Amino acid sequence: QVQLVESGGGLVQAGGSLRLSCAASGRTFGNYDMGWFRQAPGKEREFVASISRSGGSIYYVDSVKGRFTISRDNAKNTVYLQMNSLKPEDTAVYYCAAGQYYSGAYYSKLSYNYWGQGTQVTVSS
Repeated sequence: QVQLVESGGGLVQAGGSLRLSCAASGRTFGNYDMGWFRQAPGKEREFVASISRSGGSIYYVDSVKGRFTISRDNAKNTVYLQMNSLKPEDTAVYYCAAGQYYSGAYYSKLSYNYWGQGTQVTVSS
């Protein structure tokens, strides 16, 4: 059992920055690969970024490369998503997720077993 709680969302103007945090319960955080997904109204939940349990493998969807940075601090049981140069199209509910993707499918929702409740990010023009 893993419980995840996101924070750091809010309203920001285009070009601004936000830092999302995802705090995990328990003492086995280091055993899980972590991912960030987002979902806009009327659209499917999509992959944004992921980081392996050791932090050695990091992936991003093309649309956020160069703007977003995922990181983790296993001592604090927390994963972060630093978002810079935000655009209106980044507006969505952002979810963190925990899983163990031995298959390497870091981009798939099916690879994650636990999900947070989400935090709203709104970027105005």
